[in-house]
Amino acid sequence: MGHLADSSTPETTSSPALGRGLAGEVSASGVQAGAVQAELERVLAAGTLRDSEMLKRFLRYVVEQTLAGQADHLKEYRLGIDVFDRAETFDPRLDPVVRMAAGRLRKKLFEYYESDGRQDCIRIDVPKGGYAASFVSAPAAQRAGDAGAAGRVEGRRAGRVPAVSRAGNWTLAAAAILVIGALVAAGFYYHARQTRRLTDKDTIVLADFANSTGDPVFDDTLKTALVVSLRQSPFLNVLSEQKVAANLQAMTRPADTKLTPAVTRELCQRAGSKAYIAGAIGSLGSEYVLGLRAVNCQSGDTLAQEQVTVASKEKVLNVLGNAASRLRRQLGESLATVQKFDVPLVAATTPSLEALKAFSLGQEAYRKKGPEAALPYDREAIELDPNFALAYFQAGSDYHSLSQLGRAEEYITKAFQLRERVSERERLAIAAFYYRNVTGEVDKAIQTDQEEIRSYPSELYGYIRLGVDFSFLGKYQQAKEVTLKALSLDPDHVVPYDNLTAYLLALQRFDEARQIVQEARARKLDNIMLHATQYELAFLKKDAEAMASEEQWFLGTPLENFGLALSSDTEAFAGHVGRAREIEQRAVTSAIHADSKEIGALWRENGALRDAAFGDEREGRQEAAAGLRLAPAGQGVDVEAALAFAMAGDASRAKSMARELDKRFPLDTQMQSLWLPTIQAQLALNRNNPASALAALQALSPIELALIPLGNNVSCLYPLYIRGEAYLAAGQGNSAAAEFQKILDHSGIVWNCWTGALAHLGVARANAVQARTSQGADADAARARSVAAYKEFLALWKDADPDLPILKAARTEYAALQ
Repeated sequence: MGHLADSSTPETTSSPALGRGLAGEVSASGVQAGAVQAELERVLAAGTLRDSEMLKRFLRYVVEQTLAGQADHLKEYRLGIDVFDRAETFDPRLDPVVRMAAGRLRKKLFEYYESDGRQDCIRIDVPKGGYAASFVSAPAAQRAGDAGAAGRVEGRRAGRVPAVSRAGNWTLAAAAILVIGALVAAGFYYHARQTRRLTDKDTIVLADFANSTGDPVFDDTLKTALVVSLRQSPFLNVLSEQKVAANLQAMTRPADTKLTPAVTRELCQRAGSKAYIAGAIGSLGSEYVLGLRAVNCQSGDTLAQEQVTVASKEKVLNVLGNAASRLRRQLGESLATVQKFDVPLVAATTPSLEALKAFSLGQEAYRKKGPEAALPYDREAIELDPNFALAYFQAGSDYHSLSQLGRAEEYITKAFQLRERVSERERLAIAAFYYRNVTGEVDKAIQTDQEEIRSYPSELYGYIRLGVDFSFLGKYQQAKEVTLKALSLDPDHVVPYDNLTAYLLALQRFDEARQIVQEARARKLDNIMLHATQYELAFLKKDAEAMASEEQWFLGTPLENFGLALSSDTEAFAGHVGRAREIEQRAVTSAIHADSKEIGALWRENGALRDAAFGDEREGRQEAAAGLRLAPAGQGVDVEAALAFAMAGDASRAKSMARELDKRFPLDTQMQSLWLPTIQAQLALNRNNPASALAALQALSPIELALIPLGNNVSCLYPLYIRGEAYLAAGQGNSAAAEFQKILDHSGIVWNCWTGALAHLGVARANAVQARTSQGADADAARARSVAAYKEFLALWKDADPDLPILKAARTEYAALQ
C-alpha cells in the first residue's frame, strides 16, 4: 500500500520500463552509458545531495549496478548490507532503512531536476516499485530555457516531468495509474477496517526493538518507551511481562530470551494473543530510521505499520511516540481516545535517552531479581534526569516492596510533585499511591482508583488498588468484589490471590481462603503472602506441623525476618515471652541485614506493645525506644511506639509523639480516625478516666476493623482491646465482654497477635464484673461464664512463662472465683 501513492513524494519522472537491464554502452532508450556516468557526477556534486553522503552512496550504487546489468539484484536485503552496512541478520520488514532512503532519494532527484538540473540532457530516477535506476533523455523543448513554455509549466504544476516526448500520452497514462492506485488503496483500507483491526478484548505482544545503529543507548530503551506510549491506550492490551515469562517457560526457553519476531510470533500464538508489534531503528548517515510493524500472529499478515525518518538522536523518542499514536489508530482505537490519551513520549518519560536507558535496565533487573536489584538503576536514572517522574515512582515502589516505608514516602512524594510529567495512566497510579501511602487520604485514593477504572476498565491494577483502599476502611466485602474482578482480568497474576486471601480471612471465610491458595498453587504462583496465609490457616487449625513447614520456607531468604516475626507472635500468643523475644531479636537482625531497618523497628514496636500489655512496662518502654533508634522517622514505627509508650505508662512521651503525629499527618484517615483516638483513649485510662477513653473511641466504627499494614496479620484490633479495657474500668461488664468477644470473633483479622490471647482473659474479667454487679440467676450465669473463660485462658497459657505479671494476676482472679 505504501508504494502506490505517496503524497509526500512527487511521482516518478519516467516510465519504469525505460533504462532497466542495461548490459552494454547504450541503454534500450538509446542513452549512452558514458553520458549517464557524467550525469551521475553532476547530480552528486550538486547542492541538493551535497550534505547527504548516504544518499549519494545509495544513488551511485544503484546507477552503477544498473549500468552493469545487475538491476535484478537490487533487492532490499542486498542494499541494506552493501549500502547501509547492515549485518547479515538484516530484516527489511523490521528495519525500513532502504525504503525510507529510496523515498528521500526520489524526492531529492525531483528537487534537483526542478532546479539545478532542469536543463540537463539526461535525467536519472529510481522509479517506485523497485530500486533499479532509469535514465531518460530529456526532450529538447524541456531544455530550451523558456521558463514560460506551457508544457514545462503544466508539468511542474502536476508535480512531474514527462518521461518521453509523447507528453500527452504519458500524462493520460499517469492519471489512470493514480486513479487505480487510489481505488486500490481505498479498498485495502476498507478491508483493514473491516477484518484486520483489533478489538479491546485482544492482547498484543511486544517484540524487542531491533537496533542496528551500533549505539547501545537504544538497546531496550526504545521498547521501554514504546510500552509507556502504548500503555496510554485504554484500547490496547499489552501482554504483561509476567505472562511473557510464563509463556517463555512453557516454550522451554530462558526468561531472558531475545524476543525476535519469530520467537514473539510463537509466544503470541501460545498466549492466545491476536498480534505482535515489532520495532526497529537504523541509522541513515546522521539521521535515523524508525519502523513499527503490527503483525497478526496467526496468519503473519501485517495489520499496520509506521516508517519514519528522524533528523537527530534527540528527536527519536518523540518521533517514536508519534508513530505509536498513529499505529494505535490503524489498529482500531478511536480517534477520540488516541487524542485524549496521547502525552508526547519525552513528556511522559524523559528527554534523556541515557536516563531512560538506566530506567530500562532497572525494569529488567526488577523482572529478574526483584526491587533491590532495580534500585541502583532507578537512582541512576534520577541522577541523569532529576525531573524523571517515572523513575521516582519506580524507586518509591521498590522501597515500598522492600518495606522501607520512609524512603518510599520520599520518592513517591517527588513523583507526585512531578506527576504532570507522565502519561495519564501513570499520573493516576502515582496519585493513588501517594494518597494511600503518603498522606493517607483513603477517600482520595478510592476516587483516583475509580477514575482509573473508568478510563482503563481492562487494567487490573486499578481494581487491585481499589480493593486495598476499601480494606483500609474495613470494607472487606467490597474489597473482595473488586479484587475478584482483577482476578478475572488476569488469572495468572499472583497479587489478586494474595489480597483476596487476606480479605476472605478478615470475613472469616477460611475454606474460601484455602481454595484461593490452592488455585494459585495450581497456576504455579508463589510469594510471601501465600505462605503467610497458609501459616495463618495452619495456626487457626492448631496444625503445628504445617506451621513449621511454612516457617522453613522463609529461612535463608531475604524475607526470613517475616517468617521469624510470625514465629515470635505465635510464641507470645501462648505466653512464651522469653522465646518470643529471642525470635524477635533474630527477626530484627535479619531485617537489618536485608537493609530493612524500618521493618526491624516495627518488630521492636510489636514487641513493645506485647510487653506493655503483658504487664512488663519497663521492658515495653525499652523496646519502644529501641525501635525508634532503628527508624526514627517511620510513620508506622512512630505511631506504634506512641501507643506502646502510652500502654507502658510513659504518658509524657506518648503525648508528645501524638501531637507530632497529628501535625505530620493531618489528612491521614487511619491516623486521625483510628490511631490517635486509640492513643488518647489509653492515656485517659492511665488517668483513671474511662469515660474520656470511651468518648475518644466512640466514632471508630467501622474503621476499627480496618487492615493495618504494619505487620504480618491484618490487624491486632488495638482499638477494640483498649475499648474493652475502658468498659472494664467503668464497671460495664456486658459492654466489655462484647468488645473482647469481637476480637475472638475476628480471628481471621487478628491471626496470632497477642490481643487474640488476652481477649479470652478480657471476657473472663468482663463476666466477673457482671457477676459482681448482678444478682441472682444473672450473677450466677455471669460467674459461670467467667470461670469458663478463665479456664480457656489458663489452658492456652498452661506452659507460659510463670513470672508474667498478667498471668499472675489472672491466676489470682480465677482463684477468687472458686
